[in-house]
Amino acid sequence: MKIAILTPTFSHFSGIDRVVEMQAGDFVKKGHEVTIFTLISSIASNGFKVVELGMPKTPFRQRIYRLFFSLMPARIREYAQMLKGYDRIISHFYPMDLIAIKAKEMYGIKYIAFNHGICFPHLFSNPLEQMYMSMFKYFSNQAIKEADEVFSVSQFLADELHRDTGVQSKVVHNRIDKKKFHPGIDGSNVRKKHHLKNEPVILFVGRLSPHKGVHLLIQAMKIVNENRSNAKLIIVGKPTFEGYYGRLKALSGRNTIFAGFIDDNELPQYYASCDVYATASLWEGFDIPVAEAQACGKPVVAFDIGSHREVVKNGKLVKEGETRKFAKAILDLIK
Repeated sequence: MKIAILTPTFSHFSGIDRVVEMQAGDFVKKGHEVTIFTLISSIASNGFKVVELGMPKTPFRQRIYRLFFSLMPARIREYAQMLKGYDRIISHFYPMDLIAIKAKEMYGIKYIAFNHGICFPHLFSNPLEQMYMSMFKYFSNQAIKEADEVFSVSQFLADELHRDTGVQSKVVHNRIDKKKFHPGIDGSNVRKKHHLKNEPVILFVGRLSPHKGVHLLIQAMKIVNENRSNAKLIIVGKPTFEGYYGRLKALSGRNTIFAGFIDDNELPQYYASCDVYATASLWEGFDIPVAEAQACGKPVVAFDIGSHREVVKNGKLVKEGETRKFAKAILDLIK
């Protein structure tokens, strides 16, 4: 079978794209011919083809391009024509759904949509960001309605999609690469890199975006340090909003380490280096880092939101926003 997989950014920076990479690899192992179509890519092909369609270089222009992609019908048609001859189209996020819809219309190809969700707009403090996310969510939901089959990566997202659109979807939880993420990995190089010895280490991995609640995690860390002054927080992730990143830097103390973006090959060592994985995220459609940390044998502390009841199997869930109880849960696991 000839399969086209569509994703906006084929990069290890995105948890969705790590799922896409595994999905493509699985299809290849089964003997299918797979091509990944993406606007921008940084992951090398591995048994599958990668076709980069291109988009603006700056983050702001990229957001505008993706939001108003529907206003470029000639380009959508051009990209859809590239899908002629494929047996299946699997689209993982808006605006790639628009290309899938057009190819379905032109060639009758089955369009399968994966619903990874879009966070609640009210979690962004900037009114323009709220408006952007509201529009993005609306356009995404309209496009998913056109799919022949829809898969949601959590029951939480399936329920949300049904409530918003009436679309029924099948739940397929994201898989974790157990060959890469597993107990027994040596994290000593990471501790050495950040000049850590026997200090308790709390780790967070993810985008530095307001809905990830990193500011609440830093606040909780200050309470942790009142009891364990040598405990360290390592934050792994690329800043998505510069203003928010500046706020985080101002909030953090000497026990917080901003490690920046870490390549996927080094990421397992970061999980191995920590004592507790913690996320104060306020919305999650699945939360791949939580699953990866647990696969490495690490306990998790998280707010009881979104999909966390489905994903957190080893650790503690805390009521949303209660940073003091969150800090206590971290301290309990450290002990």
